[in-house]
Amino acid sequence: MPTSTTSVPALRHPAHSVDRAFLDLERTRPDVRWDSGGVAYLSGPPPTLDELRAYVGLCLPRLPLFTSRVEGGARRSRWVTDADFTVERHVHEAVAEGPDQEEHALDTALNAPFPAGARWGIWLVHGHAPDAYAICYRFQHACQDGSAAALAFRTLLSGGEPSARPVPRQRTGSGAPPRVARAAGLAARAALTAFTTRRRGPVLPYTPTGDRRLWRGRVPLDTLRRIGDARGGSAHDAHLAALAGALSAWSTRTGVPLPRVSALVPLDARRGEEEQTWGNRCFALPLRLPVRAPAPAAGGREERDVPLWRLRRVTETTARLRTEPWRQAVQDVVRFMPDRPTAWYMRGIFSSRVTDILATSMPLAEEGALGGTTVTGTAFLPLLLPGHLFGVGLSLFGTWADVSFVTDRALPGAESLPRLWEEAVAELDAATTPADTA
Repeated sequence: MPTSTTSVPALRHPAHSVDRAFLDLERTRPDVRWDSGGVAYLSGPPPTLDELRAYVGLCLPRLPLFTSRVEGGARRSRWVTDADFTVERHVHEAVAEGPDQEEHALDTALNAPFPAGARWGIWLVHGHAPDAYAICYRFQHACQDGSAAALAFRTLLSGGEPSARPVPRQRTGSGAPPRVARAAGLAARAALTAFTTRRRGPVLPYTPTGDRRLWRGRVPLDTLRRIGDARGGSAHDAHLAALAGALSAWSTRTGVPLPRVSALVPLDARRGEEEQTWGNRCFALPLRLPVRAPAPAAGGREERDVPLWRLRRVTETTARLRTEPWRQAVQDVVRFMPDRPTAWYMRGIFSSRVTDILATSMPLAEEGALGGTTVTGTAFLPLLLPGHLFGVGLSLFGTWADVSFVTDRALPGAESLPRLWEEAVAELDAATTPADTA
């Protein structure tokens, strides 16, 4: 099996302004890890490293990013075919030395540096059981956003099924003036929020080690959808409301005060006709999470019921962004925003003086497999930004909603976050279930 780009057509693909902003962050903040990714957990005997490399090699024609590198200056960067590409430089293994060493092997895959010249990597995590293993995929964020990474997952592990993400319908030219107005309004509001919000966020209750840890939980996807539907929202709204509840409980348990928490929420802006497997076509907005419960004197049953209050606050905040005109506005902003404002905006919203966590979600796939083995669970690996408490990802896979928290190893009580989130989901489910059906 050839492991170079000999069977992959040469290409030249211009980098997007968001790609270039991430490249700029890599240059100016080399102390920060700018890679994201995901983990697929599979049941069945693991492949050998050589077998996995051969399989990835077969997938390369459908994943042109994998065989590309970036060249050019900061303002003229572009993706071109990497003539020196080899699968061996990108596909590795992390071997557990026994049944109780799975976590150690996964930590190795999660924190291993990329080899020189590599912007992505796949790690085969195995050795802890004869009939279970994991595939860890990581990439520099300048290469891909979550939507493109999800397609890479589907290409490798589920036959390339289409995404379930919403895409605005094509519009006629007669709607151009309103579209311009909405896009300009969204850009102005986002910039105002990012650069007038200069507050003191939660003081990190630890000294960062730079060593990342992954913590996982899951609930039935239908549960999140039912909760969101109860207040005219979505599964993502239910997730954010549960996240606010989990943060409140975590604050009480650890003694870390959280007077105000803002989540940085990425929004998919990739158009249907665009290249789907690489690049960044996303926008991100700060969203204040309703962590602190309302005062007891607040009137009305719904305001006194804290889980419902949190859900209502989240759905009210996200209602406009769920509409088609605003999804179109997000696409227009991402499509036409120049490099300098894009980089300026991203530096602002990534600051811990504006946001405290990154919270992302993505429909992943209905099912997945590799050879005769089956994907049983998934986990996103969102960015852990400087000064942030953690990054949290929600992957919608099959009938499950899998939540993952990426934290610094030193964050106190980090291991409790998935359980607290699951408990908050259960509280929301009970609060939104009519009494006659409970």
